[in-house]
Amino acid sequence: MPELPEVEAHAGRLTAAFAGASLERFRPLTFTALKTAVPSPDDAVGQPLVEVGRRGKYLLVRFAPLTFVVHLMQGGRLEPDEKQSTKPRGGLARWRFDDGRALLLTEQGKEHRAGVWCQPAGAPADAPPLDGLGPEALDLSADDLAIRFAEHPMRLHGFLRDQRCVAGLGRRLANEVCHRARLSPFAPTAKLGHEGAERVVAAVRDAVAEGLAYERAQTKMSSSADRPGGVHHRVGQPCPVCGDTIRSVEYASYTVAYCPACQTGGKVLADNTTSKFLK
Repeated sequence: MPELPEVEAHAGRLTAAFAGASLERFRPLTFTALKTAVPSPDDAVGQPLVEVGRRGKYLLVRFAPLTFVVHLMQGGRLEPDEKQSTKPRGGLARWRFDDGRALLLTEQGKEHRAGVWCQPAGAPADAPPLDGLGPEALDLSADDLAIRFAEHPMRLHGFLRDQRCVAGLGRRLANEVCHRARLSPFAPTAKLGHEGAERVVAAVRDAVAEGLAYERAQTKMSSSADRPGGVHHRVGQPCPVCGDTIRSVEYASYTVAYCPACQTGGKVLADNTTSKFLK
């Protein structure tokens, strides 16, 4: 799933390309694409695009009367639509502008979980679907994070992936942050304290900065396997820091990647959900 660096950089690309273009029509291409009934997307017709912003992993396509909130989910993409075919492959929704250009939301596969919500101008910051999101990952200080650690006792890797705890990070960045902070992915947040929070905050900023630098050099959103990192998608390879072999704990829908020497005192974690917490 695209995370903070990918969504942030892509929002910047879309703003540079489409800001100022007036909306001619918004059209859902499937019954499930538009998640809200009020306000009507037609309220934005004739209005220029102000910008494309970001909140957590959501894209915010802003017009003066309303904002289209777009979640890409796992395989969604919001890209310029050069062909504008009647039935585009994986097409969910299209924004057509008065200059003849268009944006197309697509999601390959059968689930079609990506979608669009309309929020009126002046809607509260926590209006659906953004309600429940925690603070932005880059906005947290060590003091803030230490408090949230104490309030949400769980494994560090799970905390970093939980959008209610901190918004914008996902599986890849959770792996990278734990590695850079030199902390076990199974470290209990309740025991990390302020010192652990300082290490995690520094690691978040470092990993996000690296991701942003890479993503802003691309012409479109990268694929997961191409994104930079020290442990994610590197299982079985040498750790770039110490040379130890990158290991993993496999779950049904994701993989926790880590370096034993850097993160767990050399201990290899059992590859199942009953692995012990490690400090």
